[in-house]
Formats: sequence, C-alpha cells, structure tokens
Amino acid sequence: MDSTTDAGDDGPSWPQQLHARAALVRQRFRELGLAAVATLIAALLLIPFVWLLEEARIVGFDEVVAIVFSASTGEIILNSLLLTGSVTACSILIGVPLAVLTVQTDLPFRRFWTVVAALPLVIPSYIGAFAFVSAFGPRGVLQGALAPLGIQELPEIYGLFGATLVLTLYTYPYVYLTTRASLLSFDGTVVEAARTLNHSRWEAFRRVTLPQIKPGIAAGALLVALYTLSDFGTPQIMRYDVFTRMIYVRYNNFLLGRAAVLSLLLLVLTIVILTLESRISANSEGAHVSSGSRRAGRINLGWWKLPAVGFCALIAGLGLALPVGILVMWLRRPSPGFAEGGFTFQFGYVLNSMSVSLAAAVIAVIVGLPLAYLSARSSSRFGSLPERASYIGYATPGVVVGLALLVFGIRYARVLYGTIFVLVFAYVIRFVPQAVGTMKSSVLQVDPTYVEAARSMGDTPLRSFRRVVLPQITPGIIAGGALVFLTTMKELPATLILKPLGSETVVTYVWQVQEAAYYGQAAVPALALIGVSALSMLIILRQNGYDGT
Repeated sequence: MDSTTDAGDDGPSWPQQLHARAALVRQRFRELGLAAVATLIAALLLIPFVWLLEEARIVGFDEVVAIVFSASTGEIILNSLLLTGSVTACSILIGVPLAVLTVQTDLPFRRFWTVVAALPLVIPSYIGAFAFVSAFGPRGVLQGALAPLGIQELPEIYGLFGATLVLTLYTYPYVYLTTRASLLSFDGTVVEAARTLNHSRWEAFRRVTLPQIKPGIAAGALLVALYTLSDFGTPQIMRYDVFTRMIYVRYNNFLLGRAAVLSLLLLVLTIVILTLESRISANSEGAHVSSGSRRAGRINLGWWKLPAVGFCALIAGLGLALPVGILVMWLRRPSPGFAEGGFTFQFGYVLNSMSVSLAAAVIAVIVGLPLAYLSARSSSRFGSLPERASYIGYATPGVVVGLALLVFGIRYARVLYGTIFVLVFAYVIRFVPQAVGTMKSSVLQVDPTYVEAARSMGDTPLRSFRRVVLPQITPGIIAGGALVFLTTMKELPATLILKPLGSETVVTYVWQVQEAAYYGQAAVPALALIGVSALSMLIILRQNGYDGT
C-alpha cells in the first residue's frame, strides 16, 4: 500500500505540516517585531518620569519625608480628594440623566439636545472659570445688575464651590457620552421583560438598566476624576489649593525638587484612583448586555417634558451660553487701559496652536497605531501591556509631564531644551491613549478573515494591512486624531511650562491677559479657540454617531 496515501488519509502531509509550521513561525516573528516596536514606543513615552524620581533623590530622603508628612501637604491631599470626589459625583448626576433623556425618552428636540449636551467639552475649563468669575465674582456682571436694587455683595464664588461648579459643567460630557454609548448598545427587550413583571419605570431602570450601564458610567467617571486631578487653570482662578496649583507655584519659585516630590505624590494619588476604577470595572464584568434586536420603546415623559427640557436648557445655559455671552460682552466692551498692558493679539497665535496641535495629532496617530493593532490582534496575553503602559501618560497631569520634561531637558538634553519638539512630545505623552483607544475599537471591527484572504493571494503583511485594514479603520484614525487635536488645543499647564520663548499660542495668551485682568483682550482668542475646538468636536460626534439617535 502506498504510504503517502495513508498519510493523506490520516491528516496533512509532512510538506503541508512544514508549511503550516513555517507560517506560524512567521506570524510569531511578525508579532514579536510589532511587540518590540510597541514596547519601544511605550518605553519612550515613560522615560520622562524617571527624571522625577532622580530629582526627588537629589532632594534627599529627610527632606522628602518632611515634605510628604507636612501639614500643608495633608491639606493639599484633602483638597484634591474633595474636589475630585465632588466633581465626579456631580458629573454623574448630570451626565446620566442627560444620556437617558436623549436615548430612551420622547424628549422634544432630542437630536438638538444630543449634540448640545456634548459641546461643553469644546470650552476649556479655565475659560469657563474666569467667565464665571466675571459674571458672579466681586464687581462682576451680576453684582452690577443687582446694585440698583441695593444688593452690594454676592456669595463667594471662589474656593471649593466655584471650582466644583465650573469643572462639573465642563467634564460631565465624559459621563454623558460613555453612558449614552452604553444605552445605545443596550438590549431594550430586557427592560420590557421587567415591565411585564409589573415593575415601574424607575424600578426597571434601577434593577435592570443601571447595572448594565455601570461600566459606561464608571469609564466616564474615571475620565472626569483624572481630568479634575490634572486641571490647573480652574483651581488657580478659583483660588483653591490642590496639587497642580502647588506644583506650579513651586516651579515658578525655582523649587524643582519640591515640585518633583509633589508630582510623585500626585502620581500616587492618580494610581490609587485607577486601581479603584479597575476594581469597580472588575465587579461589573458580565453586566453589559450586547445589543439586541431592538431597543426598548420610548418612555413617554408626559408632564415631565417641560422640567426635562428645562434641565437640559439650564445645563446648556450655564455651560455654553454663559461663557460665550461673557466673551461676546468682553468683545464689545474691552477692558479699559488694555493698550497699556502691552497685550496685542495676533492671529499667528492661532496658527501656532493649530500647528502644534496638528503635529501632536499626526504623531499620536502614527505612534498609537502599532500599540492599537498589537493590543487588538495579538494572541499573547502580554500584547496589551504596551498599550496599558501608554495610559500612564494620559493619567498624569500636564503640569507633571511638563515638569518632568523640563527637568530632563535642563539636566540631560540641553540641545532640545526650550524647543517646540519637547512641547509636541509632551502632548503625545499625554494624549496618545485617546488615539489608541479609538483606533483599537476600529481594528477590532475588522474581520481577520479578510486579512487572511489577502495574505493567501500573495500580499505581504504590510500590503494586506494597507489594502484591507487601513481603509476600514480610517474613520477611527480620523476620530482619534481629531480628539487629540481638540484636547491639545486646550492644554494649559504643559504649554505654560514648555512653550519656547517667543512662540505664543492661544492658551498662553489667554492665560496672560486673564492674570493681568485684561479680560477684553481675551475675547477674540478665546472665541477663536472655542470655534476651532467645536469643529473638531463635530468631527468626533459624526465619526462616533453621537449626532443622531
């Protein structure tokens, strides 16, 4: 009997087995190569933080202990925790109802409110902060309007209350967008089944819907908490001492060692928040229900329609109409004596902001694509480690990233110190995870069999990626780049610390005139910043389908 026939009956012949093994080895080598590239990228993104440790070492152990256990540090930690907790809680109380109203109810003008509810993200919180101070602070617009009625003093806008109010209005969209995404993918038949068991609408939401959308709420709450911890402008304007404000004060006083120690403490606090969020997410595993055949029927608001519209209008009025109205007022009534301040706005500042933001967006996409592809396609459980490592930069406040790169440039890279390259690198460190997350979602939606088919037709891995994968993930690349561009346009602390001399941007100019109280001079650049950011937000909304229901 022919032995080759027996072998064919029993399974693949040895040439076929050899070919399959060779293909597997080639695939493993490609994965290792991609993993090496991704790991190198992640390592480069983490390098600046090594110099924070070095700077703290130079300070000395005794002084580090004195700083950590001082009364002022304890007050800063308490203030930071209070602000982060209050802003996160308030953002959930606003973002979740807005998501429910725009997805599951017959809210009038639902599509309009869907877009408007997300738009406060285009307004930097520091612009919102000094708009609120101008409106409600001492000698503000409201006090001036009430003076003829005999009201000479208003409640204090500064401190924890003011910082919480402003940050909530400009961070709740994170909770709104992530919760809305969860609701859109929620199987409505589950709710209808609960209703058949005589559960009220509230009981069905509390017992069925809420547990299923908890991961989305937690994801948005994490973004809010990280943003609040990293924000510098709002606490500075509202005169509320938190880590970012104190780090910046130490930096301005040339106390780099103390600033580095506080930066490391802030990193520890950030890691604690990330750990808590990961545990919440772990406890919520299995809660999410994939999209079913249809959504639940719209909830008829009945006489609640008017309060619901009023709630949406109140949030839009405070978060959008008020700051834009204040800016327009400043535009029509520039501050007296602004010419003496020496602040002359040039539209070149807008071009500078757009140039560095575009450079950061392009580089973030290029750098993030290997990380996203490896995490989505690697068969190894370690494939996602480079992607996760990159999130350290996103979770690190801009003032800390700026300080780390400043110390690095001063001590080890004088040739790069004070150049635009360091500033763009800081943006990439901070915001590359935004591009990675968006692109990874797009890669996961590409059917791997299409790539295998292209490979079977003789395409190289690079050619099959270019012909098959790239066209399908282009919307995700555009959305990720637009998100990085939007966030970079608004970034304040890293820009203030690392901006090259003579290279003004919109945010640095706005900050200078705000500190000098020449508010009239801030109107045009602030409105230009909001306009450019709004265009980026519209791209993001359209790419992610948030402009419709």
